[in-house]
Amino acid sequence: MNELSCLCLSLLISYLLGSIPFGYLAGLTCGIDVRTVGSGNVGATNVFRAVSHKLGIATFVCDVLKGTLAVCLVPRLVWLAAGAAPAAIPAWVLLCCGIGALAGHGFPVFLHFRGGKGVATGLGIALGLVPHGALIALLVWIVCFLLSRYVSLASCIAAGTVAVLCWFLDRPPTGDAMHVALPVLVTLLALGIVARHHGNLRRLMQGTENRFCFTKRQLEARERAARAKSDREAAVRKEG
Repeated sequence: MNELSCLCLSLLISYLLGSIPFGYLAGLTCGIDVRTVGSGNVGATNVFRAVSHKLGIATFVCDVLKGTLAVCLVPRLVWLAAGAAPAAIPAWVLLCCGIGALAGHGFPVFLHFRGGKGVATGLGIALGLVPHGALIALLVWIVCFLLSRYVSLASCIAAGTVAVLCWFLDRPPTGDAMHVALPVLVTLLALGIVARHHGNLRRLMQGTENRFCFTKRQLEARERAARAKSDREAAVRKEG
C-alpha cells in the first residue's frame, strides 16, 4: 500500500469515526431523538439540557475522543497495517485526518449529513495537534462559560484562542513544511467552527440567545422572561 492509499484510507476511517453520532445515540438510550427536542442539535450541550447531565458529559467526552483518535491513532494504525513505520507519517496527514473527523461530525453520513457544530471534536483535534494551545483554550472556555453562561459565546472565544495560539505554541520549527501550513489550517478549522455558530451569534447580538441554567431558579427565571416577552409581542400584535 503506497502513501496515497494510506492517506485515503486514513481519511475515510477518520470521517466515519467523526460521523458516529454519540449525542443521537445517547438520546436513544432514553427513547429521545435529540434532533426533535431543545435546539435540535446532536451535540453534547443539547443532550445535557434535553436528555440528562450524565449523558451530556459522556457525549462531550466521546466527541472529544473522536477528534483525538483521528489524528493520534487512525493514521498510525493504517501505516502499521501497511507495513510502514508510524514515525514516517507526515504531519500534514495527521491534519488531514483531523479535517476528516470534523467533516464527519458536522456532516455525518449516518444522520443524512446533519450533525453538530464540532466544538468538542475540534477540541479533540486541537489536543492532538496543538496540545498546549488547546488546553489554554479549554481554560478560556471554562472561564467565559462560567462568567456569561453562554455556551456558544464561550465556544467561539475558545476557537478564536486556538486560532491565535497555534501561531506561537506547538508550531513546527522553521524550515519544516508544516511551519506555516499547520497554523494556517488550524486557524481555518477554528474559524469554521465559529462560522457554524452563525445562528447563535445572531441571537447573541439580538439578545435572544438562551443562557445555560445551572439551577432550577435560573431556569424558572429564564422561562418567566420568555413568557413576558411573548406576552409583550402578543400585545403589540393586538394593538397593531
